[in-house]
Amino acid sequence: MSFLSRVCFIVLLTAVSALPSVPGLAQSGDAKNGDKTPPGQSAEAAKEAQRRTDEFAEASRLVNGPAGNAECVWLGRRVVGLLWRDDMDTAFRHLDLYDRFGCPGPHIQAAFRCVVRQGNIDPKVPQSLNARVHACWLNPAIPPVASGAAPVAAPAPAQPAPAGAAKAPGTTGR
Repeated sequence: MSFLSRVCFIVLLTAVSALPSVPGLAQSGDAKNGDKTPPGQSAEAAKEAQRRTDEFAEASRLVNGPAGNAECVWLGRRVVGLLWRDDMDTAFRHLDLYDRFGCPGPHIQAAFRCVVRQGNIDPKVPQSLNARVHACWLNPAIPPVASGAAPVAAPAPAQPAPAGAAKAPGTTGR
């Protein structure tokens, strides 16, 4: 190795070893500029996180089987909402994930049927679709709402059929 190549190697090695400290030099010493969240927003985020946790706990308590698992609840409710909004491509991609997690497909079908049977959703109330999807996820057997009546707010849990229960005439075992 020549003297010039050794010097270039040492300079390159020195430059590379100094790189990890460069991003630290680029930061400003003013910590206030990075924290521009409104004072009440962190409390709202905590409330939202607690609400979601409570919803998943409620679903695992009320829904029997894998449909009550948190991942099935989260993905399934998204699929039902996307189907209602006619976003079929995204709904089918979520449905593939739902199936991959071993979640039951018939629960999606029953929850969507429940949402549709409840009638139109007020577009002026942004959370009305989410509330209806959540209620129908917990109990897909909610009776249809008569026109002009308010939808059921607190659904009763669905009761599973006994193992030896007779099937209705004309149904198949599929």
